[in-house]
Amino acid sequence: MRGLINKVVSRSLSVAGKWQQQQLRRLNVHEYQGAELMGKHGINVPKGVAVSSIEEVRKAIQEVFPNQSEIVVKSQILAGGRGLGTFKSGLQGGVHIVKSEKVEEIAGKMLGQVLVTKQTGPQGKVVSKVYLCEKLSLTNEMYFAIMLDRQTAGPLIIACKKGGTSIEDLAEKFPDLIIKVPIDVFEGITDEDAAKVVDGLAPKSADKKDCIEQVKKLYKLFCDSDCTLLEINPIAETADNKLVAADAKLNFDDNAAFRQKELFALRDPTQEDPREVAAAKADLNYIGLDGEIGCMVNGAGLAMATMDIIKLHGGTPANFLDVGGNASEGQVVEAFKILTSDDKVKAILVNIFGGIMKCDVIASGIVNAAKQVNMHLIPLLFSLVDILLHLRI
Repeated sequence: MRGLINKVVSRSLSVAGKWQQQQLRRLNVHEYQGAELMGKHGINVPKGVAVSSIEEVRKAIQEVFPNQSEIVVKSQILAGGRGLGTFKSGLQGGVHIVKSEKVEEIAGKMLGQVLVTKQTGPQGKVVSKVYLCEKLSLTNEMYFAIMLDRQTAGPLIIACKKGGTSIEDLAEKFPDLIIKVPIDVFEGITDEDAAKVVDGLAPKSADKKDCIEQVKKLYKLFCDSDCTLLEINPIAETADNKLVAADAKLNFDDNAAFRQKELFALRDPTQEDPREVAAAKADLNYIGLDGEIGCMVNGAGLAMATMDIIKLHGGTPANFLDVGGNASEGQVVEAFKILTSDDKVKAILVNIFGGIMKCDVIASGIVNAAKQVNMHLIPLLFSLVDILLHLRI
């Protein structure tokens, strides 16, 4: 739900008209990709390599981990909770620490299999790659994140001296452990800011100056890469007194795609809802939900209100689909193709605000969609008289 709210709120801030086609879908990358990016910015990360086949697993063990007795095997999907997840094949856990001779066996049980976590929903996600990492001796686990904060109108660094578990649970049970340090977006991070963050992490043995430098490098990565979220859970101390990013979750602002071409080339559409991928190609905003009533609207505020009305009267919305304020007939047709591709959709509600969208375009699009898509068994409900007139119903 948090992801839905973020997408919808960002959408509602856009200006009506052609600029409304600009989307904020926030690129998400895999852990191994985030770790590689961190490494390039001088941040301490475990040695690791991503593999997609048993042959690559064997090669990695020989070339990257020739002297490792144990290796961490991490399934790579764009969802959290992997460690506590369950494969549909029956294998428990998407993260395993195993003897080197067992890596091939465990990786083989992950690759090509569907992993279900608390964030994937019951359908789960297919594991196409696994991330092989060196096993570090972690002596202390903490939590670190940088996000964009509306209240302070800039980046906000969050630190907690307890990590490796749900930050939401920690915030609920131990709110005093959560340290928040707002950063002046114009001044940038100062040594004083970084020191406050390190105090919040409360490392036990790592050198404080080194930790401050790591925090500053993480902030630089956040800004240079146009991140909307940088989360490390856990950020940890090792036996040799180093601060290491033992995890990597990064999201990036799609508005920066024009200057972050290398980053956006990392997008993995196989991990995304195919309907959302199709919608993005058609410059539409689509978010799949679990209900039975499809929604086609224009404007995020109207979309949220429409879904609320459906829920108020005992229905359940099947999606959030915003055609914006400058949609073409072709986009409307694509919108209906996406809506009807969901087997759960039993009816479609079209709720268009004529003030920012020409209703005759919507009406013509519906007519053309009816010629291309089998909609005779799906009831359609239109909320504007304008549309009824254009359809001559």
